[in-house]
Amino acid sequence: MKYVSTRGAAGVTAAEALVYGLAADGGLYVPESMPQQVPDWATMCDLTYPELAAEVLRLFFPEWSQERCLEICRRAYTGTFCAQGIVRVREVGAQRYFTELYYGRTLAFKDLALSVFPHLLQAAKEDLGMTGTTLILTATSGDTGKAALEGFRDVPGTEILVFYPEHGVSSMQRAQMRTQPGDNVHVCGIEGNFDDAQSFLKDVFESPELRAYAAAQGVHFSSANSINIGRLLPQIVYYIRTYTELLKHGDLARGETFHAAVPTGNFGNILAGYFAKRLGVPIGRLVCASNANHVLADFFATGTYDRRREFAATLSPSMDILISSNFERFLYYVLGEDAAKTAEYMRRLKEDSVFTLCEEERAGITDFLGGWQDDAATLTTMREMYGRYGYLPDPHTAVAIGVVRELQEAAKLPEGPVVIMATANPYKFPDALAEALELPRKDNPYEMMWEVANTTNLPIPTSFLQMEHEPVRFDEVVAKEDMERVVRRCIDGVKEKRNG
Repeated sequence: MKYVSTRGAAGVTAAEALVYGLAADGGLYVPESMPQQVPDWATMCDLTYPELAAEVLRLFFPEWSQERCLEICRRAYTGTFCAQGIVRVREVGAQRYFTELYYGRTLAFKDLALSVFPHLLQAAKEDLGMTGTTLILTATSGDTGKAALEGFRDVPGTEILVFYPEHGVSSMQRAQMRTQPGDNVHVCGIEGNFDDAQSFLKDVFESPELRAYAAAQGVHFSSANSINIGRLLPQIVYYIRTYTELLKHGDLARGETFHAAVPTGNFGNILAGYFAKRLGVPIGRLVCASNANHVLADFFATGTYDRRREFAATLSPSMDILISSNFERFLYYVLGEDAAKTAEYMRRLKEDSVFTLCEEERAGITDFLGGWQDDAATLTTMREMYGRYGYLPDPHTAVAIGVVRELQEAAKLPEGPVVIMATANPYKFPDALAEALELPRKDNPYEMMWEVANTTNLPIPTSFLQMEHEPVRFDEVVAKEDMERVVRRCIDGVKEKRNG
């Protein structure tokens, strides 16, 4: 299978798409065509998660044997998750389910893709005969950074550099990254937001000068962000697992549809649901739930993508994004896989900060519904969910709950089971928990977690209890204009390490 750029660059092999991450023309890699021979997912209820993941990856990497895919998936998902089935589907309220995606090493849904992605990258490098060092450049709005650091920690032949917005992540997300162990990991805060970090990294990939500088030191760039197709594809698996779990427990009849609601920032999670639907999973509507940075919700309501607005720092920081990278892949499909049109719309977004689909093009977005919640509504949802069901969601998941409720009350969401993708352990956001539960505010996030635990009896994750006593390794914060200097320093460090 070949992979092509959303902006029209010539196709590459799957291994090249995995290794290089971003296409030479600035576009994102997508399969040349969607797999046609797909399994009947309803027959796969008894597969383990690694077995199901191997079935999915084999569709997109047909040049790899089933045995190789299965070996990769077993290595990725063995001993790295604390839930027996990797993910859990739980009913909370009538016909409302939560697919809990946060049982991995860093307690966020990003673990599901970033546990397997390093293995995919290693396999791709083997196929291409690459022996140099891969520098994984990553921007994070909170959860990707820690999951990527943990996934690539001490992986031979790789270094990883993560940039995060110093004032745009939760206290626990920041602590997770700043205390990260590993000899090949690097972390740096920036005085800016996630969009600043992500835009800079895209510029790095498109910079001949910086790529040449890296190549002279035996270094090439790749990314752990979902601009890399290897990050996106493994996320399809948990939508299929959701379907098989609903079937297995009699919550869904074979062929019956369910709706999937996703708290959305960079559009990768919900795009995986869109891919799953195209692969035959009976998903009805995909609900794109946004916070106060509701550029995506507005798009699905109007057909206009307009980032000319104030950037909001919210209680759901992983969604504080105005330029959603994976949206480009979705746009490519909406436009009938017309790369020239996609490139033109992306040019308008970069130069004018806005574009509008015509009525005919808007027909391609009818599978989606959008909505948004501000912080006040998010806190109310968290408080009500705990008070009524004893279920305490993290603020991102709470946004999706609130949006679903509003859509149902307005009769915009058709009847039927709704699955909400629960994206993070709530203790990653102790400030929001304390505010939702109306507990006294503490300056120390660990003290705040204990306040929540004593009130709710919700156990604090062991890794968080241990983290309080771990030394801070990375406390550098730079202006966004200095990010290139940090990248160059990291490249120089690779050379120094190689020379011993």
